[in-house]
This record gives sequence, structure tokens and C-alpha cells, in this order.
Amino acid sequence: MSITTTQVQETGSGASAAYLNLAALKAMTLERDPFDYIVVPSFIAPEALAEINQDYPDITEPGNFKLDDLRYGPAFSALLDELAGPALKELVAAKFGVDLSDCPQQVTVRRYSEPTDGHIHVDHRTKVITMLVYLNENWNSEEGQLRFLRSADDIEDYAAEVPPIGGTMLAFRRSDKSFHGFKPFVGERRMIQLAWVREGTVSRYEKRLNRLSKPLRRFLNMS
Repeated sequence: MSITTTQVQETGSGASAAYLNLAALKAMTLERDPFDYIVVPSFIAPEALAEINQDYPDITEPGNFKLDDLRYGPAFSALLDELAGPALKELVAAKFGVDLSDCPQQVTVRRYSEPTDGHIHVDHRTKVITMLVYLNENWNSEEGQLRFLRSADDIEDYAAEVPPIGGTMLAFRRSDKSFHGFKPFVGERRMIQLAWVREGTVSRYEKRLNRLSKPLRRFLNMS
């Protein structure tokens, strides 16, 4: 299958924007091979991408960044507000058949991919559902396309491949078999990564992560 914290804002609030296509999420079928996942190609309308990207954080190096460490404009802020809203959380919970009522949301932002990114992995066990929202306005590379994999050691044995084209959203249920990864890509690969995590685990996980070296922290956050 191929599918063609506290924030610092620059200006304004952007609170009136409505960027997410929740109807598309509601209508999309949950896939179960090789694990539970969903891909929504038009989760953000193409006409909104330029506005959001104009206000994208000015990140200059690879790695996942917490919102506390970033500055961004009102359109990007409005998108984050929607992603943090109860409507999305309720739809995701219903789609996957899980109770997220006591699961806080963890958010990081990424702009650049480096050669060490994309290794096959499963997400940390603190996560219940992981969601990625891609924001590149186009994608012309065969590399950097996320694959849902059937094993921990074969990047070519995949059930679906998702180009990180702007507006595409994917989400999956974390398990010991939710292997995913991509062929290494170097360059801009704009992405917001969200996870609904088990209650009480966020601070403990972040403290452990912050004690690790910067290269290792990058290695553990590669979707």
C-alpha cells in the first residue's frame, strides 16, 4: 500500500483558524496490518499550508524540539491549539477504540532530517497513540517516506509507505510490534509529532531523556 508545555508566540493568538479536517479523519478506515494505524492525506487543506509554514518555528538543526524551546507565529499556534483540542482527542480515541481521557498529550516539532534518522523502531512504552502531521508543501524524494513494517529488521517488508507531504496525518497504536522507519533522508522534513501518553509518565520520561546525550535523544525520536 502506498499513500500518494508552554509556548512562546511571535504575534497574536490565531485562535479563530480552523485547519483540521476532522470529517476526513472520521471517515477514514482504520487499518490493522501489521498493526493498528490510519493515514489521512487531506487532514490539513493545501491552501492553509503556506500560512502555517510562514509561521513555522525557525529551527536550524535536526532533532525534535519541545514547544517551550521554540518561537512561532499565530497560524502555527492556532494549528497547535486545534491539535490539542478535545474534538481531535475524542475522534482518535473512538477510531482506535481506546480510552484517552486520562492521557495527556506530548508534542514536539521537527524541521530537518539527518542521515541517522529513520532507523526501525517502536515508540516508547509510555505512548498509547502516536500521531504525525507533515507540513512540507511538496515531496520529491523516494527517501524519508515512513513505512509501517512487519518486522524489526527489514525496511523493505512494509504494509504501507507514507510520503511526508504537507497536510498528511498518520496515527498508530503503540505496541511491541508497531515497527516503523524510513530510508535516510537529509534535508527539510517538517513534522509535528504528538503522542497521547499514559498518565503520570511524561515528566519521568522527559527527565530520563534529558539526561541522555543529544545524538542519542535524536536517535530515539525518528518518525
